[in-house]
Amino acid sequence: MNTKHLTSFFLVIFSLLSTPVGAQNVTRTQHRTAMTADVVTTGTMTIRKPDYICISTDEGREQLIMDGTRFTMTIGGKQHVTDSRSNPQFAKFHEVLKAVINNQPIFAGDEVTVTTKNGQQTITITPQAKKKRQLYTSFVLVVDLGKSAFHQLRMNERGGNYILYSFR
Repeated sequence: MNTKHLTSFFLVIFSLLSTPVGAQNVTRTQHRTAMTADVVTTGTMTIRKPDYICISTDEGREQLIMDGTRFTMTIGGKQHVTDSRSNPQFAKFHEVLKAVINNQPIFAGDEVTVTTKNGQQTITITPQAKKKRQLYTSFVLVVDLGKSAFHQLRMNERGGNYILYSFR
């Protein structure tokens, strides 16, 4: 079997196994306060029920993957893996993303605020568990209610730094 046929075979198998709920184009903006210009890359986001999201930009060099409770982030060529069951910072993030994917209601609470305005729902997650090495101080997810689609995801870091994903 030649390379072309093998590639086609794997694409067919992957498409049969993936059964995507949806795919969107995405622009990733990485803002660093110490830098004069933001780093902007483009890519795609793929969603599969009940709780799988893959945001891949810069030809796969930058990724954020939620596969069940497992989060894998590839940033600057370095891979970081965590599990929301053992990392409280990602526990509420996982809960909210899973609810959005499955079109379930999001309830406000100690770590979550929910506002709705102009057909968009803004969900802000501020993890209460303070860890010295916590990657993100908060997550802000904006959902387009009319299209039932992600609009933006902002992952805020310390010092005014952030990563912003804009979906179209």
